[in-house]
Amino acid sequence: MSELYGSDAYAPGEVARRIETGGVAKARLATLPLLMLGVLAGAFIGLGALFFTLVKSDPTLGFAASSVLGGMVFSLGLLLVVVAGAELFTGNNLLAMAWADGKISSVAVLRNWVLVCLANFVGAAGLALLVFASGHTDLNSGAIGQQVVKMALAKQDLSFGQAFFRGVLCNVLVCMAVWMAMAGRSVTDKMVAIALPVTAFVAAGFEHSIANMYLMPLAMLIQHFGPLTVATGTVTWTGMAENLVPVIAGNLVGGSVLVGLAYHVIYRRGAPGPDAPPASESPVSIPDQ
Repeated sequence: MSELYGSDAYAPGEVARRIETGGVAKARLATLPLLMLGVLAGAFIGLGALFFTLVKSDPTLGFAASSVLGGMVFSLGLLLVVVAGAELFTGNNLLAMAWADGKISSVAVLRNWVLVCLANFVGAAGLALLVFASGHTDLNSGAIGQQVVKMALAKQDLSFGQAFFRGVLCNVLVCMAVWMAMAGRSVTDKMVAIALPVTAFVAAGFEHSIANMYLMPLAMLIQHFGPLTVATGTVTWTGMAENLVPVIAGNLVGGSVLVGLAYHVIYRRGAPGPDAPPASESPVSIPDQ
């Protein structure tokens, strides 16, 4: 169908096959490179969050403008993960496709998710420490630091249900961004595919667990060691944990169930073996709209 419209993008059925094959490779990755790639991904997402905070700290921008523009620049994080190569917990929720097809075991999936999530935290929190030490949060007369603390406090104050469902909605969009990036053949294709879904989840205020692993430790560093004084509350380790638990759970449901397992049922359930025609030629492919 893509040839009919003159597009060189992979068809959805082929994307499903590529993601499933990639999931098998991710699940079999040795521990050291898996952890190193996880640290990189945490730092990459932190860089996107840094870029977003810079935009949000400008008081001359209106709410909609700062939210949309901030979301657009936040997409730097996922673009670095996809193009430069890294292991991101939220994107790796798509391993559910390979698991559902029996290509990898439950233990392999859980190993990947746990190790990558922990490594993402090390990368994101490590970047927060470097950013604080650099004095970046003092820029614009401390407005950047104030914005970091403001956002972290808002995340800490979310109820369990709010954090969970914002996590679900966030990772639906993140995994759709990864899915569409896999359809592209060039860096430009991937950039275009990633930008709008990421912009949408950030502008809507949805919750990304790895971004929170950067913002909340940075807020604690600012409050405890920086010149900034915020009287409206204090970001704590307990508050961060109470945010991350439901957000991680929501990210898992959004990415693995609503995207990964849904597309498994559509394109890969009962799919022919590797010697059969590509999935894009199978009867289950859906015409482009």
